[in-house]
Amino acid sequence: MSGADDENDGQATERVVIRDRRKINPNGKAPGESVSDAKESKAKEPKRAGAHRAADPEEGTQVVPEKPGAATPSPPPALGAELEALRHDLEERTRDLQRVTAEYANYRKRVDRDRGAAAEQTTGSVLSALLPVLDDIDRAREHDDLKGPFATVAEALTAATGKFGLAAFGEKGDPFDPTRHEAVAHLTSPDVKEPTCVEVMRRGYTLGERLLRPALVAVADPE
Repeated sequence: MSGADDENDGQATERVVIRDRRKINPNGKAPGESVSDAKESKAKEPKRAGAHRAADPEEGTQVVPEKPGAATPSPPPALGAELEALRHDLEERTRDLQRVTAEYANYRKRVDRDRGAAAEQTTGSVLSALLPVLDDIDRAREHDDLKGPFATVAEALTAATGKFGLAAFGEKGDPFDPTRHEAVAHLTSPDVKEPTCVEVMRRGYTLGERLLRPALVAVADPE
């Protein structure tokens, strides 16, 4: 045992006694306070505590919902400039798309026109090579030599060339047209009132609106 323990054993320990002369009220009110005052104080405590929590900035601010029809806040200047730039880019891309679409439409029209012209030129070349055969058929018909199987072949050839758009022109009595007729002889006649084809040496042919060959004719002018 230590020296301090020996000293405690030799002396009597003094006890500390605390006396509270205040009386405890079972109703929870302070001395001199009525029961109704105590109840009012208890009822006010939660309200004050709630008010303190609402005012405390650490608890956070209350979000107030926006009212219908309230004005929308305007975007910041940086966002407005970005929107304007995007709108300008959109308009420029739209103009580019319209220009490309128009160019493609013109290209298709030009290609279709060129394709049709090439096909018509090729068909015209083939039919032009068959014109001498058609001239021989016409001469045989004039001399009444178009008979038998030869007549059947001639009619089939004429029908086949007609399907491709080949058309013959040039008959006696037709008005003279210098763009379609080639005059190989001129004479005067009291029976005509305008230049007229009085004899056809060779018929002409057209392919659609294209002139393949003019007709050889004799023209009679009025006296």
